Amino acid sequence: MTLLMLSYPERVEVFRRAFARDLPEVPFASDPAQIDPREVRYLITWNYPDNLAERYPNLDVIFSVGAGVDQMIQAQIPPRVKLVRMIESGLTSLVRDYVVMSVLALHRRLPAYIEQQRRREWVNLEFTWADQRRVSVLGLGELGQASLEALKHFGFRLAGWSRNPKEIEGIRSYHGREGLMAMLAETNILICLLPLTPETRHILNADLFAQLPQGASLVQAGRGGHLDQEALLEALNTGHLEAAFIDVTDPEPLPADHPLWSHPKVVLTPHVAGHTRAESSAEATIANLRCILAGEAPNGLVDRQRGY
Repeated sequence: MTLLMLSYPERVEVFRRAFARDLPEVPFASDPAQIDPREVRYLITWNYPDNLAERYPNLDVIFSVGAGVDQMIQAQIPPRVKLVRMIESGLTSLVRDYVVMSVLALHRRLPAYIEQQRRREWVNLEFTWADQRRVSVLGLGELGQASLEALKHFGFRLAGWSRNPKEIEGIRSYHGREGLMAMLAETNILICLLPLTPETRHILNADLFAQLPQGASLVQAGRGGHLDQEALLEALNTGHLEAAFIDVTDPEPLPADHPLWSHPKVVLTPHVAGHTRAESSAEATIANLRCILAGEAPNGLVDRQRGY
C-alpha cells in the first residue's frame, strides 16, 4: 500500500514531511522508478501518466492537487478509482480575496478610471451605493459561499445560483434554468465560480449576457472553458457590459494578438485567483486519506456523473 505523489519538488517535500509526521504508516513515494507500481494504491497529482490503468493496476484513489476536476474527468481513469478534488483553506482564502478585490474594483468603476488616467482625463463618474447593487455568484460550493460571506460586510444585495436548491443565511438563492434567468435579470456584478462540466462549458455566452441589465459587469474566476470570449468582447464593445475581470481564458495564455490583452474595459490576470497552499493541502489530503482508511467518504469526492 504505497502513496505516490507526482508534483514539483518543493511541494512534494512539504507533503513528505506532513505524512511522516501525521500518517507514517502509509509509505510515501515521489519517484515512480523506485517503487513497484503494483503497490501504488493512492496517487496525488494534477497531470496523469499515460496508460494509468495498466501502469498502476491496483490504484484505488486519485487526489487532485487543485480544485478543478475537468482534467480528471477527461483522463482515462478506471471507473472503480475514486477521484478527490482539493478543498483546503489556502485556496479558498485566495479565491475569496480575488473576488472581493474584483467586485470592489468594478463597483467603484476602477477600469474606467484607469482608462481615464491613460487619457489624462480628470472626470468624476457616476456611482452606485452598495445597497443598490446586486452581486451574484454562479456556483455555491466552498468557494462561492466563502466569497459571498466576505462580501456581506460591504452592504451589497447578494444572490447565488446552483444546480440544486441551497439555503444560505443572508443570500438570495436560485437554482435551475428558471432560477438562473430570474437572478441574471437583477444582477449588476456577476461572478463565475462554477466547476467546468459539459453543461457549464460556454455558459458565459451571448444569451446569458443579454439577460443581464445594461451596464452589468463580470468576474470570471472559474475555468477558461466557461467563457465565450467573442461574446464577451461583443457585449463590452456594444456597451451592454461595462467591464470585466478575467482570470482564466481558453487557451492559456492567450495569443499575443488577442483583443482581451488590451481591451480598455478588461482587467486580465494570468490564472492567479486561486492557488493551493502546500501545508494546508497536505493536511487536507491526510484528513481525507484517514477517512478513506476508516471506510468513510472523503471531503471533495467527485461524482463523475455530475462532473464535480
